[in-house]
Amino acid sequence: MITLRLASERGHADFGWLNSRHSFAFGRWRPPETLPHGHGFRTLRVINQDIVGPASKGGGFKPHPHHDMEIISYVIAGAMAHGDSTGTKATIRPGDIQRMTAGRGIVHSEFNASDDQPVHFLQIWIQPDRRGHEPGYAQTHFAREAKLNQLRLVGAPAQAVIDAGPNPPIALNADARLYASILPTGAEVAVPLGQARHAWVQVIRGRVALDDGTGERVLGAGDAAAISPETPTPSAPAPVAGAGLGAGANAGRGAGDSGMGRTMTVSGRTSAQEESELLVFDLP
Repeated sequence: MITLRLASERGHADFGWLNSRHSFAFGRWRPPETLPHGHGFRTLRVINQDIVGPASKGGGFKPHPHHDMEIISYVIAGAMAHGDSTGTKATIRPGDIQRMTAGRGIVHSEFNASDDQPVHFLQIWIQPDRRGHEPGYAQTHFAREAKLNQLRLVGAPAQAVIDAGPNPPIALNADARLYASILPTGAEVAVPLGQARHAWVQVIRGRVALDDGTGERVLGAGDAAAISPETPTPSAPAPVAGAGLGAGANAGRGAGDSGMGRTMTVSGRTSAQEESELLVFDLP
């Protein structure tokens, strides 16, 4: 079952230095009761498309706290300067994946690293597998070629990353996998879904067509789709202390779920000179 979320259905906040589009309830924005998945999808709690103005105009999030959340930043254009209470200082640019584990509590800031150019990025929050993780930070880079014409795994449960080889996905303290893809027009990738798994597809730029065997749905920049099994599955689990994750190829998938069964295709539908970019979340 596919449920579309159009870019025009997102919340909007403009503070001058920040122009933000909210896929789910955030800040003062509350979606209409008729909007499916308005308060999150499974363990995916936040996807904000943020454009932050230049540092010379005050562009940035001042130090503020979080706890018990996996917070991911995916920079689309520009550069972002990060600092946090673990002592980490870093700059995040296009191709980088940043993961901050809020855990027992962390204070961080995110500022535009440029004095004259905006920074455009996705801010993503995923519910962790348990409460009370040690606060931490990780960052890695995936070149355009690593995502071109393929579905590249860029984030995975921590135990699945141990034997992942060179340029592994970033480790998540969550039952979730995050994929990134860049598709020229006509290029197609397959998205395998376990029988009891769910997916969220977020289009960053361009146009793509989704097909789960029940017909195509075309999505443009900012659009998204929630994909769930036809047979209802229980609500997303609340974090449970000590909850474990399997290792190896099926790490991060639900108990008893082999990771096989359903497949969806995603194909690029832009002009010959353009590319599409998207993220795919594999969720319990």
